[in-house]
Amino acid sequence: MTLLARLASDVQLMFRRPPRQQYAALCYRIKKKTGELEVLLMTSRDTGRWVIPKGWPMARKCAYEVAAQEAFEEAGIHGTVDTETLGHYTYSKVLRDGLKVTCKVQVFALEVTSMAKNFKEKGERTIEWVSCDEAVKRVNEPDLRDLFLAFKQRMAERRSGRMPKQIPAE
Repeated sequence: MTLLARLASDVQLMFRRPPRQQYAALCYRIKKKTGELEVLLMTSRDTGRWVIPKGWPMARKCAYEVAAQEAFEEAGIHGTVDTETLGHYTYSKVLRDGLKVTCKVQVFALEVTSMAKNFKEKGERTIEWVSCDEAVKRVNEPDLRDLFLAFKQRMAERRSGRMPKQIPAE
């Protein structure tokens, strides 16, 4: 590597910021008549791409509480949120000042019990219920696609009465 290329690489590393943390809800429901699993997708306000409800940390709220709060504010969702994360994904966000940052999003499952008629961001987004397979086709982030597929598998195992295999600790 040339000295100039090495210096450029070092300068880039010096100015790289750690990912910003966000929390999200993977909202789901089981259709009563068919037993089908559906997940909620909505469009982002800025780019119109398909996303799940997510937001920044909030004072005096746990990560899963933030996820539930964002689900209500952005999509009018009420439900029961898991306290354990499903996993995380990353995406690139352009802030209001034009700065581009990487965000790491911890995702929590939220079983929907009801939907409000009025909520903070009503009319600002398109909201749709879709299958996990359809969600995988619509979202841009590869790690979020993987979370939808893993969630589909987890729910299939739960509904069939099988539990995931336990891996013994070493």
